[in-house]
Amino acid sequence: METSSLNGENARNYPIASRALKTRLLRRLRALYHSLRARAISTPKRLWVAPPQIRAIDPTIANEIRAGYFSFEGKTLRLRDEGSIFRQPGPGPGWRRALFGFSWIRHLRENDAAASQKFVNDYLNLMRVDSVDSAYEPAVVACRLLSFLSQSPVILNGCDAGFYDAFMQTLTQDVRFLWCALFAYQTHGLERIVCAIALLEFSVCADTGAAIVPRAQQLLSDELNQQITSDGAHISRHTQATVELLLDLLPLRQLFAARGLPLGETISRAIDRMMPFLRMMQHGDGSMALFNGAGETALGQLASVLSYEDTRGVSPLNAPYAGYQRLEANDALILIDAGAPPPVAFSANAHAGCLSFEFSLGVERVIVNSGAPSAQQSNLRNLARETSAHSTLMLDNRSSARIDFNTHLLNGEKYLLDGPGIVTVERTKLEDRVAIALTHDGYVRELGLIHSRTLTLQKDGALFSGRDCLFPAHSELIRRKCDFIIRFIFHPRINLDACEWGVVIMLASGQKLLFEVIGASLNVEESVFLASPAGARRCQQILLKGEATEKTDVSWSFRRLEP
Repeated sequence: METSSLNGENARNYPIASRALKTRLLRRLRALYHSLRARAISTPKRLWVAPPQIRAIDPTIANEIRAGYFSFEGKTLRLRDEGSIFRQPGPGPGWRRALFGFSWIRHLRENDAAASQKFVNDYLNLMRVDSVDSAYEPAVVACRLLSFLSQSPVILNGCDAGFYDAFMQTLTQDVRFLWCALFAYQTHGLERIVCAIALLEFSVCADTGAAIVPRAQQLLSDELNQQITSDGAHISRHTQATVELLLDLLPLRQLFAARGLPLGETISRAIDRMMPFLRMMQHGDGSMALFNGAGETALGQLASVLSYEDTRGVSPLNAPYAGYQRLEANDALILIDAGAPPPVAFSANAHAGCLSFEFSLGVERVIVNSGAPSAQQSNLRNLARETSAHSTLMLDNRSSARIDFNTHLLNGEKYLLDGPGIVTVERTKLEDRVAIALTHDGYVRELGLIHSRTLTLQKDGALFSGRDCLFPAHSELIRRKCDFIIRFIFHPRINLDACEWGVVIMLASGQKLLFEVIGASLNVEESVFLASPAGARRCQQILLKGEATEKTDVSWSFRRLEP
């Protein structure tokens, strides 16, 4: 007879195995508990109110849908017969997420009620597919619920009782699904906020939702506390994430006001903080600075969001928790990435652009970063995240952070790893100028060097100057020889003309600037501007090059020339 005893390796592994088993058991019990709680959410008989639709509406998209063209995430599928678009496999998972999210249905307004009802009815009659389908991910379900609620006056206008009941049952199924996903922690990051907003919105709109208002409200408050910084940015440092959140939070606030319900101090404060942050990150033409995943600004959506700001004051000059700084004088404006990378789990869109800046004069953007490409050119996404796509210093032709997969987050995304750990910022205001001195240690681990950058703007805005230096960390020697490149990427509307004094910069308005440099060789080369809805566009760049030593000290300036 064989016997076994708990000894050796088995004895050492037993506590670990026991804890893992206990963790799995607790997760299953939690999921079962919340599944039972979710089943207790009853199907509403009616919706009391619908949230306002503040997202931009495009008649062109409505015309394309009527013609059978469905374009999402840079891919288009044409429905050639009378079949259901929802039974089509689609050109990719991103396309399916957008289709089943139903955000596009807002473009079909009151005069397209019949078309809206047809699409929704096609979806209601669809047999549910396997839960691993991208069309039934929590973020997609939340988007669909928000879309259905906001468009319910159009969708339910003049419909029969059978359609109405099926619509209500579908809303309830999605709410139960989101309840389980949220409270059993099957969602993460930004999508938790969106799912919580959808759950709370339903609870206020539906006649059976009052019982879940407190839990949904507390959940949203907790997530906003964790993910929105004290200065109003999302923890990912992605400005578009802040815009998208406000496009969902503002209708929620209007909804609570319409029902005469208190929204809650935490949620209200988060909204009030986010508005000034967005204004801080705007150039004179209304566009957002191209940092950390930002692409071409949807000006209509941004204007819609900012129109809800109750008290508009002067734009903030710094957001230390978000890691951004702003310098302005007269019509000159500089926006600076002055922060370390976000937590790894939130860095799927983050860029290795520490200490990069953008410079504009009035409504003309002069110095930019390359920006994130449109969905049609997603193959350039990782290139756009490299330091070489930013107006900052680069050492040894390598980025200040590594863009790679994270073994703990196995979802196919590439994250920002091993980036700067310490970023310092010191602002000095003098009688005739304002200066910001910054450093980051993103190159210390591999090259032993710290990058120091000082940006100075004269009070009249006529002179913008900078100084880039390198020095060893903790008095260490440089680990090996390497070169530096300081890059200034110009907006496609700007033209450059090299001369014996430097480079003459010609703006579209006819205004001219003179760029001068001391301490590095100067070259004018071609570059690419990626943040354009029409695709990548050619632009020009100034490159300052030299050997990286502990004495590297490069001074440069942009000076306005008299007309």
